[in-house]
Amino acid sequence: MATIKIRPVTAAELPQVWQIGFSHPDAEWLKWNGPYFHDDLPSEAVFTHLVGPHDWLIEPRNWVITADDQIVGSVNYHFVDDDLKRWLEVGILIFDDHHWGQHIGQQALPLWLDHLFSEVTDLPHIGLTTWSGNQRMMRLATKIGLQLEGRIPQVRYWQDHYYDSVKYGILRDDWLAKRQ
Repeated sequence: MATIKIRPVTAAELPQVWQIGFSHPDAEWLKWNGPYFHDDLPSEAVFTHLVGPHDWLIEPRNWVITADDQIVGSVNYHFVDDDLKRWLEVGILIFDDHHWGQHIGQQALPLWLDHLFSEVTDLPHIGLTTWSGNQRMMRLATKIGLQLEGRIPQVRYWQDHYYDSVKYGILRDDWLAKRQ
């Protein structure tokens, strides 16, 4: 089994991250990471030169996941309530589907939650939102101890079908108790 770590990404690594994760418009992860939003992938120039909306990539809210010191994905957080910063949610991507099923997310996401609860925020809760079409993400959330907190039926429309928005989360005290 690979050694999984998370760490900040550097500006010098952006070309590599773009190549691994964002250069293929038909990448498998795009079919599962909120495909109903129809987000466009950034060009290499925009991604690697930190021009425009993608300069957030080297901010502390975006780290890379490494497997045996090779970048394989990313973890991130954002505030649902941008101005107040009281509602924090996390995300995770494993770029290459050849790495799926290797329990990388199962190791990386708890590391990210540990980091957030200990170094980033004193908020009492961290959440994760996915959709009912992403069974892998739902299993991951449950496997690492997040609780199903809400399901909004049939609000995500993708490929002629409606899916639920599914919300998971955990309280700080419960996470810390679980990790001891």
